[in-house]
Amino acid sequence: MKKTSVSLAFFGAFLACGSQIAQAAAPDWSKVPKRDIQVFHAAVTPIEWVMKKSDHSGRTGINKGETCVGCHEEKGGLNFDMKRLAGKDLEPKGAPKTMSFPVSVQSAYDNENAYIRLTFKAPSGAVEPVDKENDVKVAVMFANDKVTQGAQIGCWATCHGDARTMPGADDKKTKYTKDGAYELMQWRSAKGAKAADGSVTDKRNMEGGTAGVKAEGSKAGDTYTVTFTRKLSGALAEGKATPFGIAVHADRASGRFHHVSMGYTMGFGANGDIKSAKQ
Repeated sequence: MKKTSVSLAFFGAFLACGSQIAQAAAPDWSKVPKRDIQVFHAAVTPIEWVMKKSDHSGRTGINKGETCVGCHEEKGGLNFDMKRLAGKDLEPKGAPKTMSFPVSVQSAYDNENAYIRLTFKAPSGAVEPVDKENDVKVAVMFANDKVTQGAQIGCWATCHGDARTMPGADDKKTKYTKDGAYELMQWRSAKGAKAADGSVTDKRNMEGGTAGVKAEGSKAGDTYTVTFTRKLSGALAEGKATPFGIAVHADRASGRFHHVSMGYTMGFGANGDIKSAKQ
């Protein structure tokens, strides 16, 4: 009887411990701060365009160490000339009906994992609604320390004028970086779709990553909520602020017809544009 009691007591303690671990792995999002980030249709503006003074006067500031966010974000909105981005010079195929919209970002972490939650209303009116399987796709990319200007410009480091779907470019060329790597994760709305755990190096790889990415998504009314879980490893570490970017393909859009963010930082026990909450 005594042995049974001890065994039951130990088993109960084990269950309690397991319960605490489960709770740690599922953040209480009501206690995690939110920050809205504007995503926008970037048209045909690759990194070469960003860094050409005759096209983009902000190149001078970037060369001085300034960030895109520091110049273009104002009171939670963007000061872009959206008419220019929608014009034929920068958007030969035509712009989407909605040029920008907010994505609410939350982040939490524990000793093992990082958790990122995105909430948004996906607009309609895509130019190329050709993705028959997915109404919406959502991606987050984290830059490692070797990506040149990764902390300043964000995922523009991966977009080049010779990549597929850009005007007159190689139809087989994907996004790439000239140095370093972005760790890529993506959620797709198709039923049963597996989360992408990949990278962008000399080419885009939608699999082969080591972050152990998991993703869940839901839709309530016109609002999507997408939650990513990945290891606190690789480009992410406690005490570090890591550059990241967001991309949303809405209304069955494909290729470059997505809405993207500028480059932000996410701090895990460190200051960043998004400060991850320790659980």
